Amino acid sequence: MDKKNALRAGALAAGTTLMMLLMSSPALALTRDDGDDPGTGLSVVETLGLYVLAPIALFVVITGLIMVLDRSHPDHRVTGPNTKAKAAKQKAGAKA
Repeated sequence: MDKKNALRAGALAAGTTLMMLLMSSPALALTRDDGDDPGTGLSVVETLGLYVLAPIALFVVITGLIMVLDRSHPDHRVTGPNTKAKAAKQKAGAKA
């Protein structure tokens, strides 16, 4: 029964892929439409800066802001296994 379902799924995937390939026409990409006004292309450095460095920089800035502005209570933070238990033992020892 599993073989039949796998064959059915494979046929469906192959059929869908074939239909997508037949429906798309890359040759039409060369024909300009009315009102089409493409700009100048990006250089390699501009492309890398826009699609690689900018997202990484944005991620670093957001992460830094979260770390700097974190005002949660230190006892509620989980930094590793058994960390909270050790902190509780140390507090109990300090109070006694």
